[in-house]
Amino acid sequence: MLNILAAILLFGFIVLIHELGHFLFAKLSGICVVEFSIGMGPRLLSFKKGETRYSIKILPFGGSCMMLGEDDAQDDPRAFNSKSVGARIAVIAAGPIFNFILAFLFALVFVSHVGHDTPVLRSVKADFPAEAAGLLAGDRILKIDGRKVTAARDVSWYLFSHPGKEVVLRYERPGGGIREAVILPQYLDEQGTYMAGIEFNGSESVKSPVQLAYYSGYEVKFCIVSTFESLGMLFRKQIQVEDAVAGPVGITRMVGETIGEGRKAGAAAVVMSISYWIMVLSSSLGIMNLLPLPALDGGRLVFLIIELLRGKPIDPQKEGMVHLAGMMVLMTLMVLILFNDIRNLL
Repeated sequence: MLNILAAILLFGFIVLIHELGHFLFAKLSGICVVEFSIGMGPRLLSFKKGETRYSIKILPFGGSCMMLGEDDAQDDPRAFNSKSVGARIAVIAAGPIFNFILAFLFALVFVSHVGHDTPVLRSVKADFPAEAAGLLAGDRILKIDGRKVTAARDVSWYLFSHPGKEVVLRYERPGGGIREAVILPQYLDEQGTYMAGIEFNGSESVKSPVQLAYYSGYEVKFCIVSTFESLGMLFRKQIQVEDAVAGPVGITRMVGETIGEGRKAGAAAVVMSISYWIMVLSSSLGIMNLLPLPALDGGRLVFLIIELLRGKPIDPQKEGMVHLAGMMVLMTLMVLILFNDIRNLL
């Protein structure tokens, strides 16, 4: 129970930072914030300070920063729609941006303790495609199909997201210059996946503040790229919905289990588990909110960019109807995901 509570608090903290981004930029822009809340549904706790009501709601996921005139026309100069397009874009974009900043800060904690996974080969398995292509232990992978390789997981993720595809590896051999190898991963029935037959050295500690910042930025970038590519795999039906999408219950369970395992290993392991999940979930929340879908920050940004290009706003009532329809679709999807989470628990 303690692990689940910790997971709920962690998820709430990430949402809090997201909504805090909207809140702070709204205040800086002189916009009236009607309510700042964490969670969804009926209020559990609530108090009003000045013009803003601060609330904690019963469902421990989601949150909101409700601004005056956000979804309807208002004559008040402090209404959201009364502000310039640039100010409104800044307010809407601030939520996801705060998520990326939060992810980077916790990536600094994670990388400083765990290090980074190097793309140097520890071994090459016999009778596998990599051996046939001439790869040897000690080779450093530089690119895969022209994509830069920063860490070992770049290679493993690319092979996973492009199953059965012939790939070109560009690598550096110690004392032997730059080379290329063409590899067609081999499908293994027992593992149910394609394998090239390579193993990497594992993690290396960072050696300078510059390296720490670089690899922390890479961690956030990898979270973003893998999220987008997972969505692509989902649409291409390479993976099933239940394997690609987890809702609040599923996420809470996974985070709780990881924190529970960390508690057995000590305080440092708990800190690393928390840092890892905040980094991953905060990055994912930022990306998902930037998707150009109605009711999400990305959908609102689309309308604002259209307004910027055409020089006048879209009818607020029509925009509000689009966002309302989007919210209904998102709520339906959330219910389906929640059902899938509960089914997986049984």
